[in-house]
Amino acid sequence: ANAKDAEKGQTMGKKQIVPYGLYRAEGYISAHLAKKTTGFSDDDLALLWDSLVNMFEHDHSAARGKLSAKKLIVFKHDSELGCCQSHILFDKVKVERLAKDLPPRSFKDYKVTVDKDVPKGVEIIEKL
Repeated sequence: ANAKDAEKGQTMGKKQIVPYGLYRAEGYISAHLAKKTTGFSDDDLALLWDSLVNMFEHDHSAARGKLSAKKLIVFKHDSELGCCQSHILFDKVKVERLAKDLPPRSFKDYKVTVDKDVPKGVEIIEKL
């Protein structure tokens, strides 16, 4: 840094940090398209679930810190074209911060709930 930057309060190496972050990811598999074009199988699906659960276990880095998957919630349809729109099912997963007056420091500071009232033909599978 130079004197001009110091007057503005800017110095080298000053970075903001987030001590704990909770990320939510949503994904889709089109069984109809997979069957029709790629031959995606139940074995492939099992490998995908395992990969999502363990995706950070064998690739730790300083940039990801202690990033890890804590919960995998799958909505499985008994029809290739689906039994319900995905956004309706994703809205059934709620994440609530328990102590609203304190910053979160771990996954235990959150409560994850899934509304089990889903349309006929949809099964909820929870892993982890």
